[in-house]
Amino acid sequence: MDSVALKLLITGFIGIWVWRAFRAKHERPSLRSAAILVLGDVGRSPRMMYHAESFADNGFETFIIGNKGSKPVPSLLSIPHVRFLYLPNSPRPIPRLPFVVTAPQKVIHQVFSILHALLVRIPHPPEFIIVQNPPSIPTLALVWFVSWVRGSKVIIDWHNLGYSILALKLGETHPLVKIAKWFESYFGRVAYAHLFVTNAMHDHLSAEWNLQGHKIVLHDRPPAHFHRCSPNEMHELFQRLQASLFIPSLQKFLPESNPPYSTPFTSIPAQSIDPNPALRPDRPALLVSSTSWTPDEDFSILLQALQIYEVKAREADGKLPKVLMVVTGKGPEREMYMKQIEALQSGEDKWTWVRCVSMWLEPEDYPLLLGSADLGISLHSSSSALDLPMKVVDMFGCGLPVCALNFACLDELVKDGVNGLVFDNAEQLSAQLESLLTSFPKSPTLRSLRDNFDHESGEVQWQWSSWQENWNHVMRPLILSDVRAESQL
Repeated sequence: MDSVALKLLITGFIGIWVWRAFRAKHERPSLRSAAILVLGDVGRSPRMMYHAESFADNGFETFIIGNKGSKPVPSLLSIPHVRFLYLPNSPRPIPRLPFVVTAPQKVIHQVFSILHALLVRIPHPPEFIIVQNPPSIPTLALVWFVSWVRGSKVIIDWHNLGYSILALKLGETHPLVKIAKWFESYFGRVAYAHLFVTNAMHDHLSAEWNLQGHKIVLHDRPPAHFHRCSPNEMHELFQRLQASLFIPSLQKFLPESNPPYSTPFTSIPAQSIDPNPALRPDRPALLVSSTSWTPDEDFSILLQALQIYEVKAREADGKLPKVLMVVTGKGPEREMYMKQIEALQSGEDKWTWVRCVSMWLEPEDYPLLLGSADLGISLHSSSSALDLPMKVVDMFGCGLPVCALNFACLDELVKDGVNGLVFDNAEQLSAQLESLLTSFPKSPTLRSLRDNFDHESGEVQWQWSSWQENWNHVMRPLILSDVRAESQL
């Protein structure tokens, strides 16, 4: 096809597309329908998947728009009201072309893909469009345009600030950061509703950017199926994870096991009346950290703390246990840190009391690992100091106490000494590990934190709820108010 014909074809498509878009302006939005827009991997956006499930559970026809990648949560795949509209992958950039050339190409591709999904692939204008922020560019401008064309109500879910993440790479004074901040504040100012993950973000954006529309704090909460695992669930999980556990660095570190009768953490007692698995008294302490391996999570703090713990454990005369640190997640800095870990575990003065491994888990196994662990570690520091780590929410949903890196609004989630401990540096984290793991697995300090998650004991010192309970309390009045008003006319 010659260049003239290609230009005519593209022009024709754009003409049809624009005509359909403006024709749709005269069509009223379809009540009880919602579009969930994620500019990224849908399967790695748990809060947006939970939104979709909640809309669908409330009878909304729900369209999830985003990139295909990781497997979505299993419950979402079985709901008949949910439809996935996957965006096509961006074309591969031409080698050796500079970023200033390839970046606009990617943005243009995203613009057309998202508009095609919102204007054409969804048959009727959705009543609500809920968009995740960040990323801000180009999604905030696109949903603003679509809301004008189709009459949909836009809900912006403020997870963090996009320009603050960009500032980590370029610096706060960089011209692109200033442009990104203007874009985010301008197109994010007006919406039907603004959702915030913290009170601090609500107060900051309401004051600084003069946001217009309903402003509601919707704290992250885990889904109802997150729970503390039984020994039987742990036994089944660790059998499925055999391939990840029987790697060279762990072969002589973990206790010997004989599947299916035993794992490094559980065993079926021999000659016992009870055939159910039990936790092994010689098991290592299982620590879990979930990370995106990005600059806003300084993984070196954890490595330094584990190095200090290694020295302390050698001197503790058996009062401290071995520690298996499992790190889940994917991200750009993973390879760099895993090389550092390998050097610490295989060098001349190699670790003997500590091991650190990286795992990627299926969505159904991730909460089971958290529910089987002894302690969670959070290194999230927040580029804006206004959001909270979803990983800690997941850990609390599984009854797992956490050691969390301190930052401005962390106390909205982690209550120091109640559901976890707060640290500022590697030395403090190492001291907390030593305190919590002394006399493991019968550590009284660790047990006291875990007991605060036991809602049946009557000793719970803080309030908690599931995602669905919280969503129904906060969101249902917002999204059903207009339906009730119309039904009364």
